[in-house]
Amino acid sequence: MKKILRWVILGGTLFFLAKALKDNWQEVMTIHIDAVGWAILLIATGITLLAHTWAGWVWSWVLKELNQPVNSLEFIQVYLKTNIAKYIPGNIWHYYGRIVAAKNANVSTGAATLSVLLEPLLMAAAALIIVLVGSQFMAGKTTIILLIVQLLGLLAVLCVLHPRFLNRATRLLGRIKAKKSTDDTPQAVPLSLEQYPLRPLLGELGFLGLRSTGFMLTLFALSPLNLSQIPLLLGAFSFAWLLGLVVPGAPGGLGVFEATAIALLQQHFPTAVLISATGLYRLVSILAETAGAGLAWLDEHRLQS
Repeated sequence: MKKILRWVILGGTLFFLAKALKDNWQEVMTIHIDAVGWAILLIATGITLLAHTWAGWVWSWVLKELNQPVNSLEFIQVYLKTNIAKYIPGNIWHYYGRIVAAKNANVSTGAATLSVLLEPLLMAAAALIIVLVGSQFMAGKTTIILLIVQLLGLLAVLCVLHPRFLNRATRLLGRIKAKKSTDDTPQAVPLSLEQYPLRPLLGELGFLGLRSTGFMLTLFALSPLNLSQIPLLLGAFSFAWLLGLVVPGAPGGLGVFEATAIALLQQHFPTAVLISATGLYRLVSILAETAGAGLAWLDEHRLQS
């Protein structure tokens, strides 16, 4: 069923994008990017690279919340080098790479695993906060039912991040692991959060702010924007990015992000512009992630030499 669901989501997303491109092909072909537009796209790439670097720093904060004394620069390098692996089918290999690298840096297996589980939860909570703030600017009026669903979703994520819930969950997993163990190896003391991870949560808000800025600059390279449209774009980007994060069968949110952003913004911008902007932003993101991995590798080898 999981494989079938992935193929259904992928097929539906590709069908939507293909139909939108077919219906607006002529308009897409007339879009021209001048020298200023290319300069704006270069700035968007730099800001997106900064966003991923910032996310790596926030990951080191998560590990420190778990009482792991880590070198922030080293773990930013690990984050950037593994980030590109999210496009490999399965959408887990960047997490696996971070766990292995953290263990090699003498971080406990439990802390490494919990940190890569906490990171997307923190990102989801940050995205929901931005969506709630920007929902009033989205297409149509937000119904009371939708607002309640959004609030309940946010409360659920915030509760999952609470130390009381997380510490109980880790203790339960520790007991299950101990029961399954067939040897006499002493079991590690379950990890626990001593306080609510507020600092990493605020850090993820900054990450999404930088990512959405990169998207807005990409759109600005193709079409004029008004300051009054910024809350709308922040909310739409965060919601599209969140769906790309949580929907299965979409490595790196590929396709899901683009389809959602077009659907949310097509009443405010020409569809042809949105198709071009989302396609360009995917290219900007991949270039930034590739550059980040390359620069991290070069910096690591520079320090070792």
